[in-house]
Amino acid sequence: MKHDHIAIFKGKEIRKTIHKNEWWFSVADVVEALTDSDDPRQYIKKMRARDPELDSYWGTNCTPLELLAPDGKIRETNCANTEGLFRIIQSIPSPKAEPFKLWLARVGYERIQEIEDPELATKRTRALYKAKGYPDAWIEKRMRGIAIREELTDEWNKRGVKEQKEYAILTAEISKATFGMTPSEYKKHKGLKRENLRDHMTDLEQIFSMLGEAATTEITRNTDTQGFHKSKEAAKKGGRIAGDARVNLEKETGKMVSTKKNYLNKNKEVKFLDQETQPKKR
Repeated sequence: MKHDHIAIFKGKEIRKTIHKNEWWFSVADVVEALTDSDDPRQYIKKMRARDPELDSYWGTNCTPLELLAPDGKIRETNCANTEGLFRIIQSIPSPKAEPFKLWLARVGYERIQEIEDPELATKRTRALYKAKGYPDAWIEKRMRGIAIREELTDEWNKRGVKEQKEYAILTAEISKATFGMTPSEYKKHKGLKRENLRDHMTDLEQIFSMLGEAATTEITRNTDTQGFHKSKEAAKKGGRIAGDARVNLEKETGKMVSTKKNYLNKNKEVKFLDQETQPKKR
């Protein structure tokens, strides 16, 4: 099973995924970070045209891997490992290139450390959220949510769910049953683009996300669910449990759980942004 992540370089998001037990990075994201190009794919095309050697080895340096696209869908994206990116960077006349090389080397080294000691990944994630300004209580819920999510995906993997697209579909079923929206619809609801949806959820949204996924894990185990189609049924049931609980809370409080409240980065400080909205009904 693959794990998708977002890395940050000078405020720019770099999508990355583990492939063959090492980090592979989105080439388009790297080019955008180093050039500030409005159209990184067009920049790549011109870069390959002016560097025939780079172009001739492009298929060797780059591999299409599935990453989460800005529209919330899983798409194949040209990715390169550390060695491949170093070669690509040589063709980018940017003053940002040298700091990026150091950053890239550090990220690669950290991956090696995490293989030797998996707890380091958790510690670094917690420290990153802390540096961004998230409060401790929110971080605790987010870290617990990550653990619950990993427990669920491990169960799916054991039971024959292997493709990234299948994981996305199952996740969408839980989200739709829990909140009445798929993750891509939820991102539009919150006005997000490439940002991670769960990093912008309120406390209650996180809690109900965890409930939906934890319930799905329990159903999957207790019914010995096998294969994608049966897992899809379990996902709907698990999400429905969380969705029913959400509706009951909304009836009692008169407030909707799904809102346009986001943790957004404003002036280097993470704050809530509250917008008026009419939440979708289940």
